Amino acid sequence: MMMSIHKRLLAVLALVLAVGVASGVATPESPVRPGDRIAIVGNTFADQLRVHGYLETLLLQRTIQGRRGKAVSVRNLGWGGDMLTARDRPTHFPSEESTLRAHQTDVLIACFGMGESFAGPEGLAEFRQDLEAFITSHRGKKYNGHSEVRLILVSPIAGEDLGNLTPGWKRRNRELAAYTEVMGEVAAEHQIPFVNLYDAALCLLDDDTAPRFTRNGINPNSYGYWAMSRALADGLVPGEAPWRLRIDARAKTAHGRGVNISSVKSDAGGLRFTVEEKSWPSLAPPTKGKVHDHLARNRDTLVVERLAPGDYLLTVDGEPVVAATHRKWAEGVAIDASPVHKSAEAYRRDVNDKNLQFTYSWKALNQVHIVGERKKSRSGQALPNEVIEFYRLAKRKDEALRAGIRLQTREWRLTRTPDPFTE
Repeated sequence: MMMSIHKRLLAVLALVLAVGVASGVATPESPVRPGDRIAIVGNTFADQLRVHGYLETLLLQRTIQGRRGKAVSVRNLGWGGDMLTARDRPTHFPSEESTLRAHQTDVLIACFGMGESFAGPEGLAEFRQDLEAFITSHRGKKYNGHSEVRLILVSPIAGEDLGNLTPGWKRRNRELAAYTEVMGEVAAEHQIPFVNLYDAALCLLDDDTAPRFTRNGINPNSYGYWAMSRALADGLVPGEAPWRLRIDARAKTAHGRGVNISSVKSDAGGLRFTVEEKSWPSLAPPTKGKVHDHLARNRDTLVVERLAPGDYLLTVDGEPVVAATHRKWAEGVAIDASPVHKSAEAYRRDVNDKNLQFTYSWKALNQVHIVGERKKSRSGQALPNEVIEFYRLAKRKDEALRAGIRLQTREWRLTRTPDPFTE
């Protein structure tokens, strides 16, 4: 019964993500537009989006590509444990509104519902009221100085069954589903885009052989953030499909999605061909081996049919990428470690570094230098200027990210490797 429900949800999710907004709200365009200045608020999930960087990298990729100079700018104001009405901050902490105005925010993405869901069914009515109040508090605000901020609501994810670590798992998911439903209803009433990550996470529960996607049942691990960030990005600004390269080794014909393939030739028992990179590659999952079956479609893939039997190593511009048998190549092999894939991963690290500089400027890590006994010390007196410099660093790194990554034309080779038992 549970499996059939999950399969139906998967079909619904695929349809929902195809139109870009995981709700009943129909919008004429993507909720996020090129050039938007975005702020993210919310709970631990929101805060950790900043640490992992997958979502922001995808948003930058999708707004830069084909529109150079129109990259989004993101400031993550998430705070672990935040709820709609429980968002305590240290003494003298800058108000959220002042930070939103300083960033000239066009779009506010709000991630709530996880902490609130622990109130159970009895808390649903209050959650609805608090969500309405949150929307009202931002209605009409022009943080960018000229147009009303656009709100986007994001649901909590489904809980993962980790055995003894997650007692009452089914009950918790019933509660999370109920809070997600309320968020969707409120979003529809106010014509606000809503991204349903509960269903996206629920689909991951079908495959027991795939990696865990949470640390403790409710907080995603790195793999979970890779998966959920893709689902969230698809709901915010749909992007191009992952690379798909297909080659017939005998006929020397090829077709590429996201790339152009040319000059397919035999090469010492293997194959060589030229690949022109037309779009950014997909971000590699932070895990080795199997991923969830329906997430495999998010990976760049090379299919080579009718290779002579044997093992083959793929190199790109001379760099080893991945090895597989001719049977595996015929089925399709994920390509995650080519030079341009490494560039995309380096770009994600640059995103994380930018976010770190902003965090140092916004969330000083040692309050004793601000309101405590070290306020009058040399380090305490130096702190205001340091905060300003960190903010400048974040802005400079923001500008550098607008350049994106360099796409090139490269030589790919499939080289047959010796069989140690016969050679």
